[in-house]
Amino acid sequence: MGQIVLKEVTSSKELRKFIDFPNQLYKDEPNYIPYINFDEYNTLHWKKNPAFDHCEAKYWLAYKNGEIVGRIAGIINRKYIEKWGNNYARFGWVDYIDNKEVSTALFSAVENWAKEKGMNGVHGPLGFTDLDREGMLVEGFDKPGSLITLYNFPYYADHVRALGYQKDVNWLEFKFELKPDQIGKDVLRVADFAEKRYGFKYLRVKSKKELLNYAEEIFDLLDKAYSHLYGVTPLSKKQVDTYIKAYFSFVIPDLIPLVLDKNGKLAGFGVAVPSLNKALLQNRGKILPVGFIRLLREMKKSRVLDLYLIGVQPEYTNKGVNALILKYGHQIAIEMGYHTAIATDMLETNTKVWTQWQHFGAERIKKRTCFIKHLE
Repeated sequence: MGQIVLKEVTSSKELRKFIDFPNQLYKDEPNYIPYINFDEYNTLHWKKNPAFDHCEAKYWLAYKNGEIVGRIAGIINRKYIEKWGNNYARFGWVDYIDNKEVSTALFSAVENWAKEKGMNGVHGPLGFTDLDREGMLVEGFDKPGSLITLYNFPYYADHVRALGYQKDVNWLEFKFELKPDQIGKDVLRVADFAEKRYGFKYLRVKSKKELLNYAEEIFDLLDKAYSHLYGVTPLSKKQVDTYIKAYFSFVIPDLIPLVLDKNGKLAGFGVAVPSLNKALLQNRGKILPVGFIRLLREMKKSRVLDLYLIGVQPEYTNKGVNALILKYGHQIAIEMGYHTAIATDMLETNTKVWTQWQHFGAERIKKRTCFIKHLE
């Protein structure tokens, strides 16, 4: 049968094996979308991710008969503990074959480490920050994944529940078609009222250079708008700078609708990115030598939008900023030829956000769960 052997990842070479394992596990699964290897490497490497200023992490690989059959990360985020008052460790980057000896060994490693560190609970899948992928897929296995969401086989959740984990929260994902004259009159009326009554102004950014002028404001607003959501912790200046450097050169400015208040300060924003699924499948996680060119071509050819984020300054909640983002974001998407949108993970309890997609006739296509286990 072969014994399960766990090995802690301690070198860059082993980390690359850790990162590549899902590409082997899901090589025959068409709905799995490979992630970008160098992006994963920069997130997980101890010397590259500024989250390690306040986080510690360990990674394990499971071997059977000399072959990798599973992986898992354990993370302790001190900012989370300080803010939320929960002595919880996190598990993430978890994948395994359909063998309960494997999953048991992986989760036992995280749980034992968590106990050694004085933790009294483990929850996940979660990353270092709320901008990492989170939630285990429990519905929607027949739908394609994406660059920023987790995909897993149906048996994952069965294994986790058998180990004593229970649902803590859910995230939902929606899909809808983009059509002219689609937005309801109520949204348009609220948007018009917001412009006339409060002086909000939509700004269509024309260049990446112009967008960079608002980059720090976007992350500051993001921290404020999302601060009450599950597990969210404030980002450090180093983390913000890293995100800006890594991702702002790839975005399409037209797809980042900004709303300014009457003083010219950022009141709200949205972030949408063309789906890169086709290029990611071709690349299988690799960028060089031709993967980057494929991604750039797909950004121009794709007619499907992944909706990443939408945020409003807390002081402007219920004053129509959301309606302005929806109104102008929809207009731009139609103008640029997009026909489908995927609204990615939103907390099930955050009804103000996910119910807004009902104005577009959205269909819920996926559910992801964060599981928790209290340690004895």
